Amino acid sequence: MKKIFPFFIAVILVFSTFACLTSCKAGQKRFEAEFLLLFNTVTKIVGYSDSEESFTEDVEFIYDNMKLYHELFDIYNDYEFNNIKTINDKAGVEPVKVDKKIIDLLLFAREVYEVTNGKINIAMGPVLRIWHDYREAGVNEPENASLPPMEELLEASKHTDIDKVIIDEKESTVYLSDPGMRLDVGAVAKGYAVEKVARLAEENGITNMIISAGGNVRAIGDRGNDRGNWVVGVQNPDLESSKKHLVLLSIADMSLITSGSYERYYIVNGERYGHIINPDTLMPPTYYESVTVLVNDSGLGDALSTAIFCMPYEESFAFIESKEGVEALWVFSDGTIEYSSGIKAYIQD
Repeated sequence: MKKIFPFFIAVILVFSTFACLTSCKAGQKRFEAEFLLLFNTVTKIVGYSDSEESFTEDVEFIYDNMKLYHELFDIYNDYEFNNIKTINDKAGVEPVKVDKKIIDLLLFAREVYEVTNGKINIAMGPVLRIWHDYREAGVNEPENASLPPMEELLEASKHTDIDKVIIDEKESTVYLSDPGMRLDVGAVAKGYAVEKVARLAEENGITNMIISAGGNVRAIGDRGNDRGNWVVGVQNPDLESSKKHLVLLSIADMSLITSGSYERYYIVNGERYGHIINPDTLMPPTYYESVTVLVNDSGLGDALSTAIFCMPYEESFAFIESKEGVEALWVFSDGTIEYSSGIKAYIQD
């Protein structure tokens, strides 16, 4: 079986120190760090600290906790402890005793399933696995790229009933009662992990930092010492454009999450098919190039951005407008951008 999440052997940290602006106080400087491969993406951390040593300690704390969540939520690799893959391997066989972090994620995923009217379903693993295999084959051999047969997808969809994910909180076990079921937590895991680690960081006195894990950005406080909010760019889905960001948003203690099909996709007969799959059609949605959600909780934002990517615009807009404390913007294939009613307050001119 192909391992999509390679085992991370060493942390790669790249530090860059920049000259302080006039607002810098107490000798604090701006530092950056990057590490690779966790949640199949590059994680970048930017923060202000009195010294490189202090900043490094904070980054190591974040990395260690992110790595644990990555391994627990991994569906491809085995470790010395039970994880999501273990649950999948024991589908229809027996309950699996797991870390409480997995129980909490799955309970959160159930809530998200209800909030998104079933658009986010962690039991979609059988369908997503088929698309994953066809996409990988298409990327490796573009001349032979093809779409999964609908009858194969429909057969797999018979094993996606989230009610057959049996969670025993008291015993800390998870059992998939359908032998054909497989969990895939990709729509929630990364954002959920980023949020949990950010809260742990705050509890340990880490402030004035921003974590960017792929399309998930989480600001821990602002930039500190009267420097103001963090300014975060919404990536232009046209990766060949000289304009890297479409919009700049000013945020503090918030999360900015983008979902799109412009990075993970394959081409079949000249058409692009992304990695996000609409559970209603079993096909990749084509409504937008990308969508971005602004919300306090990164885990919720991860789920909501994926959910609205699967909805036509009118439904998507109404859905976001009905959620308190949630804003969004939509980027269409012609470059048009639409905004929720409150997001313009965050736009940096």
